[in-house]
Amino acid sequence: ARDVSRAARFAPFGWREGHPRPIAILEPGSSIRAFDHMEEAVVRAMARWPNVPDCYGWLTLTRRGEWRIGERRERIAHRGLSEFINRNYLAGERGAWFFQNGPQRVWVSLDYMPLVYRSGHDEPTQLTAHTGTPARSIERMAIDQDGSLILVTELGPGVLDDRDLAAMLPMIHASSGRALEDCLVDADEALRFGPTGMPVEHLSADSLETEFGFVRHPSAPISANRS
Repeated sequence: ARDVSRAARFAPFGWREGHPRPIAILEPGSSIRAFDHMEEAVVRAMARWPNVPDCYGWLTLTRRGEWRIGERRERIAHRGLSEFINRNYLAGERGAWFFQNGPQRVWVSLDYMPLVYRSGHDEPTQLTAHTGTPARSIERMAIDQDGSLILVTELGPGVLDDRDLAAMLPMIHASSGRALEDCLVDADEALRFGPTGMPVEHLSADSLETEFGFVRHPSAPISANRS
């Protein structure tokens, strides 16, 4: 998949003020100040154009917290654009997550979970979501059959970036003393997270949407345009 470093490549979501056409406000080497305080601009745009059609199946969040667009899953490499998406990334009423791009709601397809958490370099239990927002505390933990670590904080349900598993998994212990990799498919094996003693549940990857109430692949409703 190729990198997307120009806002013009983000055209499916773009609306220049007054006209339903692609936004192309940033070029390579230009200032990213155009994205400063965009939330206020987003609110104004929503009020001015309340009936802009929603967008489905174009923006994807990967298991490592990267944003990708289009059928070719091109990575959004422009830092300002990624930060703008992160600031306006929210959960809908029915469990689907979206990016509010001005007046247009862009529903997000999820490779795994709505949030991707990253652990701190000095303290692995200090988590930060892929959006850049720090989590105050871990409320629930689970592990799937492949060893992915599921974390729930006040920000919502997410998965730990696999690059941080080496720091977190050694803190999970089986009550029997067995190695963790031998317990992943044994739902009867009690697991605990060492620093806090928090139970670590066994959950299958297929059960996560129902368990945590999110939608991996939103689709347009038959009779409504908002979730």
